Order: sequence, then C-alpha cells, then structure tokens
Amino acid sequence: MMRIGHGFDVHRLVAERKLILGGIEIPYSLGLLGHSDADVLLHAICDAILGALGAGDIGKHFPDSDPAYRGISSLKLLAQVMGLARERGYTIGNLDATVIAQRPKLAPYIRQMVEIIAATCGVNPERVNVKATTTEQLGFEGRGEGISAHAVVLLQVDDGLEEIF
Repeated sequence: MMRIGHGFDVHRLVAERKLILGGIEIPYSLGLLGHSDADVLLHAICDAILGALGAGDIGKHFPDSDPAYRGISSLKLLAQVMGLARERGYTIGNLDATVIAQRPKLAPYIRQMVEIIAATCGVNPERVNVKATTTEQLGFEGRGEGISAHAVVLLQVDDGLEEIF
C-alpha cells in the first residue's frame, strides 16, 4: 500500500535568529521566526508525512503552546514523525521538497540538506529530493520577508529490504 501527503509551511525572516533550513545552519543576516528552530523545510516534510498517515499536522503533534518544543531542532520533530510512520509500517518511497526564498542562495547547501534529511528518515539519499527557487522578487518571499516550503511524500509499506547507505 502507498500513501501520498503534501506539506506546506512559511515563516517570517527576522534579525537575531539563525537561519536553519533542512537541518543545517545557513550563513545569513536573518533567520526564521518560530517557536522551534522554525525550519520551514523540515516542517513541510513533517506535515507531508503526517498527511500521508492521516495523522493531522505538525501543530497537532508539537503545539507551539508547549514549552517542551521551544527552540527544539526540527530534526528531532522529523525523527518523531518518522517513528510514527515506522510504527504504522511505512517508510518513505520518495520525498520531493521545494524551498521558496529570494535570498540567500541555497544551491551550495542542497546536497547536505538531502543527506541529513535522508539520515533522519532512515532512507537512502536517492529517495530524497530538495530544490530551491525564487519568486522573481514577487510576493513576501521575493521581498525577503519570509521563506516558504512545499513537500510531497510517497509512503510505502516498509519491507525492510533496502540498504540505507
């Protein structure tokens, strides 16, 4: 059996915050505002997996009203979401995600993001694809006010046969 999920997230860019995307710190003068580390890419991926499972969204599982999640690494949230998927007998068949940001340029960091996401999800990096694009200076992303991300995931029954690395 296969299940498909889609996730979307957006956070405002602000001063005096680190920019964390795909589980890594990106050198930049602004960072994303949020209760956790505000990693829009990982939040969109979590929502896609939760959506495929029919298990609500990231806010349901990790509410911003809970101080336990204040400043937490979104890699920890992704690991918990993948734990839920594994408990239900699923693994990632493939994952495709897009980060939308005018600045900074993300191409130099994509490979590292893919490797960290794949390792956290326990799958071969060939099953994970991350892209970055701009909005040609249109909208809030184009004006540099925030960053958004979309993710689509195909979950499949975990037969345990794949070698991860």
